[in-house]
Amino acid sequence: MAKVIIPTPLRKFTDNQSAFEANAATVYDAIEALAGSFPDIKKHLFDDKNQIRSFLRIYLGDEDINVLDKEKTALKADDVLSIIPAIAGGIN
Repeated sequence: MAKVIIPTPLRKFTDNQSAFEANAATVYDAIEALAGSFPDIKKHLFDDKNQIRSFLRIYLGDEDINVLDKEKTALKADDVLSIIPAIAGGIN
């Protein structure tokens, strides 16, 4: 099973779990499984067209999935996915 690391701001939607184990063939399948297990997180992961939100960065190990095969990136049993939400802010 692939492991999905859940960022701190989203853990309130996963009963404070920091990781989720997904039996998934692709990155999309893993994120969809996470949303299926914790429905309150879905709106934070998917847009109205059921696509992974564009402001999320997802890493497979150290690689951004956007330089791989995006959400179609294949997963192996011991892979680790990290969800990185956008951080707003800056100097005024």
